[in-house]
Amino acid sequence: MQPQPIHLSSGNLIADRRFEWARDREAKGDLAGAADLLTQALELVPRYASAWFALGELREKLDDRAGAVAAFEEARAADPVDRHGAALHLIQLGVQPAAAMPQGYVRALFDSYAPGFDEALTEGLNYRAPELLFHAVEAAHAVQRMKFGSVLDLGCGTGLAALPFRPSADWMVGVDLSPAMLAQARSKGLYDRLIESEVLDFLAGEAEIGARYHLVLAADVFMYLDDLAPVLKAIAQVRVSSGQLAFSVETYDGEGVILRETLRYAHGESHVQAALAAASLKPISLDFASTRTEKGVPVSGLILVAGN
Repeated sequence: MQPQPIHLSSGNLIADRRFEWARDREAKGDLAGAADLLTQALELVPRYASAWFALGELREKLDDRAGAVAAFEEARAADPVDRHGAALHLIQLGVQPAAAMPQGYVRALFDSYAPGFDEALTEGLNYRAPELLFHAVEAAHAVQRMKFGSVLDLGCGTGLAALPFRPSADWMVGVDLSPAMLAQARSKGLYDRLIESEVLDFLAGEAEIGARYHLVLAADVFMYLDDLAPVLKAIAQVRVSSGQLAFSVETYDGEGVILRETLRYAHGESHVQAALAAASLKPISLDFASTRTEKGVPVSGLILVAGN
């Protein structure tokens, strides 16, 4: 599932029409013509964030790196919330270091996905993270009945990960940045509590009030974070002493963290292991498994269960 382009109107009808014409030119293969139309739109509205972002993408395709960098920087300046994700392109271009994805980008991305999210993942991308995580946690409880007093589902989305765990949970809490995704989750009746929040902000608040969970889930969430150490440390603060963490990541044959062309982070196994150790967590199980496909090709991933 590729990021979908968004359009923030310039407020000027002529500029917006030039933007639409530019997209049409691009679709027909006329990249230079499309770039020229976007430049015309920007002459009319110099702080037209969507036009700057689209121009940055076109300049990348035209091998104009310096021009692309300038356009993405203008897009971010015009829209400080960065709903287009200009910062991610600047990371890919090597202009700035890897960092957690802009909250505005993640929220806009998943608000746009929400209506057809479940079908797109399960039917279009062969999404398997929930069942893989459930089987991994189940295997860790092979000698006893799997039952959790409280379960925290980070980046819960529409509730796909909660579904297999709900019968084993007395209390289920879901957290997500996207109000549209939360609306989908709420309609399923899986959660006892749903909160709109960024993950680290929520975890800090829960730690402050002394909230504790027996199981923390993070299915397809850490792909939107670069360094996993801060979030794993924060999760460790809200576990009961015997509590577990089950999560998925996309991985690659390397040691650090890379931003893939899909604008999702892939974490090397050594980075994951080091982040767990920094949070005083130990792997209970670690399996290489693909949680989805992209363009028909399985995406390399890790399924982990961690505890004391």
